[in-house]
Amino acid sequence: MDIDACPKIELHLHLEGAAPPHFIRYLAAEKHKDIGGIFAENGDYKFTDFGHFLKIYEAATSVLTAPEDFYRLTCEVLQQSAEQGVIYTEVFVSPDFCGGCDLAAWQEYLAAIEQAAGHSEREFGIIAKGIVTCIRHFGSDQARKAARCAAETVGDFIVGFGMGGDELQGRQGDFAYSFDMAREAKLHLTTHAGEWGGAESVRQAIFDLNVERIGHGVQVIDDPALVEELVARQITLEVCPGSNLALGVYPTLSAHPIKPLRSAGVKTTISTDDPPFFHTTLGQEYRQLADTFGWTSKDFTALNRTAAEAAFCSAETRQSLLEKLEKT
Repeated sequence: MDIDACPKIELHLHLEGAAPPHFIRYLAAEKHKDIGGIFAENGDYKFTDFGHFLKIYEAATSVLTAPEDFYRLTCEVLQQSAEQGVIYTEVFVSPDFCGGCDLAAWQEYLAAIEQAAGHSEREFGIIAKGIVTCIRHFGSDQARKAARCAAETVGDFIVGFGMGGDELQGRQGDFAYSFDMAREAKLHLTTHAGEWGGAESVRQAIFDLNVERIGHGVQVIDDPALVEELVARQITLEVCPGSNLALGVYPTLSAHPIKPLRSAGVKTTISTDDPPFFHTTLGQEYRQLADTFGWTSKDFTALNRTAAEAAFCSAETRQSLLEKLEKT
């Protein structure tokens, strides 16, 4: 089977972070908004390190100021994902960028995003679900507002709650109240850990937040006992190799721990994180993993089966995804 043609499932994709540079430039020009300095001469996003990346990310999202902007963005992102063979995706959406965590405003933004997801499913055959994310470096009080937005809008589209942002700010446990609120609302839970905060941040995510999945999580490889804990708890990692390379977490793909983690029995999946920022696509991720590790279509079908089993969707949707994967 052609790797490019295989059906794919993506669990770690930031909606705003997937905005192509041309989309943000056009929207800025349309609104006469100056966001100069975030693009390189070739038109790509320009940043020097992770901290700078977060600033450029937030500058880019500053032009997304209305529900209609998010409708257009969602259609654009889901069409691009579908072109990569993605049949199911979970996108991180942040109430902080959708009305400043005001519940009434969030509901308007969310309605536009849901409408775009429905359009994209009909037009491109891709199913999308939303994971509300709080932003870690915005603080725990703001995170509670995001969690309330999530808890008040849980449903067919909003299926999870998580946390992104600067992993070096505070501890996972500082946000336990927000995660407890989301858990009580029957939302599934994930959080970014083990990208920059070392294996210790993964430990906090497991024991302080009791999450089902972990975004990135790759630095857990430095703690063999914790790797065993992940396996025992069947916690799934949302691994984003291209992102880790672009930001300098690991120097080369051959040095990346995705293969040893998988060999140790850790449930691993493949995602792009913020693909235009990191000059990647899901198809490119697959091809590079195949070239580096010799993985075949059998490996990618297994990885996608893991993703389907870890998805925050209904049992009916999961079964449908698994049946599609079985046909490959």
